Amino acid sequence: MTELTILMPCLNEAETLEICIVKAQDYLKKSGIDGEVLIADNGSDDGSQDIARRLGARVVDVPVKGYGAALGAGIAAAKGTYVIMGDSDDSYDFSNLDPFVEELRKGADLVMGNRFKGGIAKNAMPALHRYLGNPVLSMIGRIFYRTPIGDFHCGLRGFNRASIQGLHLNTPGMEFASEMVIRSTLFGLDIREVPTTLKPDGRTRPPHLRSWRDGWLHLKLLFTFAPYWLFYYPGMTLFGFGVISFVALLFGPVAIGGVTFDVASLILASALVLTGFQMVCFYALSRLFAVRFNLLPTSDRFESLRSRITVDNACILGGVLLLVALFATLAGVFSWGATGFGDLDPSAIVRPAALAVVCASLGVQAITTGFLSSMLQQPIRPGVGSTD
Repeated sequence: MTELTILMPCLNEAETLEICIVKAQDYLKKSGIDGEVLIADNGSDDGSQDIARRLGARVVDVPVKGYGAALGAGIAAAKGTYVIMGDSDDSYDFSNLDPFVEELRKGADLVMGNRFKGGIAKNAMPALHRYLGNPVLSMIGRIFYRTPIGDFHCGLRGFNRASIQGLHLNTPGMEFASEMVIRSTLFGLDIREVPTTLKPDGRTRPPHLRSWRDGWLHLKLLFTFAPYWLFYYPGMTLFGFGVISFVALLFGPVAIGGVTFDVASLILASALVLTGFQMVCFYALSRLFAVRFNLLPTSDRFESLRSRITVDNACILGGVLLLVALFATLAGVFSWGATGFGDLDPSAIVRPAALAVVCASLGVQAITTGFLSSMLQQPIRPGVGSTD
């Protein structure tokens, strides 16, 4: 069985592809590893495929455009137990892959290169990427996912092919690199890091990478797989602060340090309560969806939460809130009636009105969230919904 596949995505890399393949082949020969060099070609029209075949590399044609699409097809076609992937622009050193192979043989599922520890040659990485893009996105990744990886976007990495295929990675673009680290972390794979070097690539044309566009794609992906950070933490913060402010202002103006907060602040607090509660509901629903379709792993805490999100509980909570809203509405009407349905002091009528609106909105959200969560948890029978 082939032990190692050295995989290179390729799109018009005729200038540098040959040197990369030669280095990779020399490494396999020098180390005595039973391996192959595989080129995942993404539609090159500069003769890259002919160069690869002439040198004895295997070529898989990938018609779907995108860095992730090319790598996904290459991983699927690889024969090796382990795969080491790297760009075919001669910026990574394919002649020194021993650190990756050693960790893979020790049982690692994913071995990431770290260019900041191994060394970045002058002009090898744009200043925007070196001092802002990579450090910031990697820091966000470490905070969100508690992964020890210091260089989320290093293009040179090795992995156990079966382990990575089990993650069902599906992003087609540059964000594929982040998805691999994120999902490996979420599903508890053994991730390790080794120093690697980066030198200026050998191409005369501009790189395929687009800094702001691809940076935004990576950032979106970091938030997509982190519903806690996207919905739960912000939602609970807004909801908690809103409830405290709303309750305090419900009984009259509040003076703090010579500043008086009154009706306008009550309206703002109402908005915070509603927005926060909605974000928490979004968290619960997004987590249910993600776990069901294997985008995120389950956990004991999540299973406990799921057991509580039922239609019955949602209707009970929603019903109580709607009753409170009804009583608040009646209190406002009676207060108005006591004046002969004439003009009212706005500061007096706004408070029961705000309570009625907030409780009614929360009640409806609670009930609809309960029913939608139930829908997301219904079993799917094979063939249902098919139009074939």
